[in-house]
Amino acid sequence: MSRALPKYNKRRVVMIGGASAVVLSAAVIAGSALAGETHGSGAQNATTKAAPAGTVNCPAVAPSLPAIPSTAKAEVDRNLTLLNTQIAEANKRLVDTVGQGGPNFVQNAILGPLKDKRVATINRIATAIGRTAAKPQGLDSLAPCTLNAVGGGAAAGGAATGSAAPSATATAQAGGAAGDTGAATAAGTITCPDVASQLPAVPASAKAEVDRNLALLNTQIAEADTRLANTVGQGGPNFVQNAILGPLKDKRTSTIDRIAISIGRTAAKPTGLDSLAACTLTK
Repeated sequence: MSRALPKYNKRRVVMIGGASAVVLSAAVIAGSALAGETHGSGAQNATTKAAPAGTVNCPAVAPSLPAIPSTAKAEVDRNLTLLNTQIAEANKRLVDTVGQGGPNFVQNAILGPLKDKRVATINRIATAIGRTAAKPQGLDSLAPCTLNAVGGGAAAGGAATGSAAPSATATAQAGGAAGDTGAATAAGTITCPDVASQLPAVPASAKAEVDRNLALLNTQIAEADTRLANTVGQGGPNFVQNAILGPLKDKRTSTIDRIAISIGRTAAKPTGLDSLAACTLTK
């Protein structure tokens, strides 16, 4: 014949059983909350969010610089690095704000402030060089950036991060010897007058700077070709002129002026080269 448990023992059993039930219930709830979450899902979500944002495309600054005095090198390098950081921050903001604002949100909230930052940084570079050498002019034309369509991607690496990758035609034209004609795209072809063939004899002391700026002319055409391909069907009838050919002419004017100034330091400065700045679109 079994003995009945004392009343205090019964209460203890009930309390222990209840506590066990609470612990078990908590475990079940926690398990349910985590159900379906797999390792790496956060990264996958971030990638999905980034996909429709596009990327910021900015002109390279380093190739447009003259010879940098040793006393300015550390400061110039620091600001070139800052330009890359600014592009990375703008790309992150693009991802974080997908779907926000109206049609002008990207321009007003991202590209506009980025341009202001780049103007200040580029001016610091020019000032640093100008303390012990001729201060470079026209670099402000490299401050504005554009938005690449999804899949357009900007080239990465070094101080030229943010520049569009040159087309095969532009690469073949390095140095300007083969002319400045742009690569053909489905949207048409950007054609620019050849600058190298119009130059007088280039003094040895100016050759490196002249070659660097001739290469920059090709890079500018490549960037315009990329923008032309990425904006097919956008804007009104004057879109290409206002958004691509016009800014390209301004960049080329500054670059051509730097070429003339470089030659003019030790020889007769060539004149009339500005007439080579304007480019055309051939369908």
